[in-house]
Amino acid sequence: MIEVEVKVRAGHSKVRPILKKMGAVKLGVERQSDIYFAAPHRDFAKTDEALRIRSLDGQAVLTYKGPKLDGVSKSREEFETPVDEAATIQILHALGFSEAGLVRKHREIFSAGDIIICLDSIESLGEFLEVEIVADNEKDLETSRAKLFELLKQFGAGEKDSIRTSYLEMILGKSNHQETGKNSN
Repeated sequence: MIEVEVKVRAGHSKVRPILKKMGAVKLGVERQSDIYFAAPHRDFAKTDEALRIRSLDGQAVLTYKGPKLDGVSKSREEFETPVDEAATIQILHALGFSEAGLVRKHREIFSAGDIIICLDSIESLGEFLEVEIVADNEKDLETSRAKLFELLKQFGAGEKDSIRTSYLEMILGKSNHQETGKNSN
């Protein structure tokens, strides 16, 4: 499965009326807590991969995300499986993996046909709009991506607004920037 995803900054108070007008169906609200892991055998930041455990409503899912497949979106191959969070953390630690960071997210999920629209509020980062669609293979990547950018036009966003940086990278970058600022004072 290839998750074709585009993320932009967007104030939710401006986005909600557009969702209503377009007839998007609200699927639910989630509070997610994502623990990301660093591998002992390679640098995921350099290989553009991610390994995380997402906790949601007492359930946990282990997710591996492969490298991004293009230069304008966050499209990538993704594999997921339900896990026992505590046991999986112990296994990963025993294998030499370490915790790289934590992302806390409040997410409202909507559906517009085969497109999932998420309003994300990220602790310490602010509000974002993510749109995603699942493609069966890389041949469908370009068509799927074009469909997402077409939808984003309704929100006043385009390809130039696409953010490829992950929430974790943004949080870590903000932390490093704050630490650098503290050290230089």
